[in-house]
Amino acid sequence: MAIKQTKSKGTSKATSPAITKSKKHFSMILVPVVTEKTALVGQGGECVVFEVSKKASKLEIREAVEAIYSVKVAAVNTVNVFGKPKRGLRRVVHRQNVKKAYVTLQKGQTISVVEGV
Repeated sequence: MAIKQTKSKGTSKATSPAITKSKKHFSMILVPVVTEKTALVGQGGECVVFEVSKKASKLEIREAVEAIYSVKVAAVNTVNVFGKPKRGLRRVVHRQNVKKAYVTLQKGQTISVVEGV
């Protein structure tokens, strides 16, 4: 993201672009993953797991989470999970491939994804 330089009355001032919610952000973050394993990982409230778009990069995931949930992100780790083969009566079917993002929040920041489940 570029920083704009504006001049007014002989002084220069740098302004950072504000992050706003957009359709792009909502298309990156598909759904939060709520399982026993993700509950153990996020027990301290610092780590949240999301299923994300396969084409999403770590920077795009960071921007989307910060824009949607209004929190500060410390780190993003991604995992490509390949679908398991499931054998039926007549043929082998593969489950869908998924990309997961483990989002670590900064100290004092929380997202209540599993609250009320």
